[in-house]
Amino acid sequence: MADSKQMQYWEVWYPKAAATGVLLARGRLEATDRLIVHAAPDIMTVDVYDDQHRRLAQSSGLVRSQDTPMCLLRREGARVTREDFWPDETDIGTPVLLPGGEVGTLLTWWNAEDRKAWRWQVEFYNSLG
Repeated sequence: MADSKQMQYWEVWYPKAAATGVLLARGRLEATDRLIVHAAPDIMTVDVYDDQHRRLAQSSGLVRSQDTPMCLLRREGARVTREDFWPDETDIGTPVLLPGGEVGTLLTWWNAEDRKAWRWQVEFYNSLG
């Protein structure tokens, strides 16, 4: 039976390294307009592709706006926006891209009021069929 889910590839690049940048993560996930990135660099380029490798969206020069462990990428048409943020209950269930490309789902999030400590859980699920 064929998989009817629409899939996407989200690529996060660090453009200040090497001659043309360094790929930090390339994750394959169900189509989404929201993706949390853990440990995002100070500046990044993001490309979103479909399963046929057609570019759906792209943005470069996405600069960190605050020092947080997470950033939220939003696909808005053919471009991607970045928001450095502290997740809350409304973000539970959002996909999370880790450096290297593994994609999980945010299950829980807590941070101290002074934002010097945080605890989170991510679930990973894979299927070959």
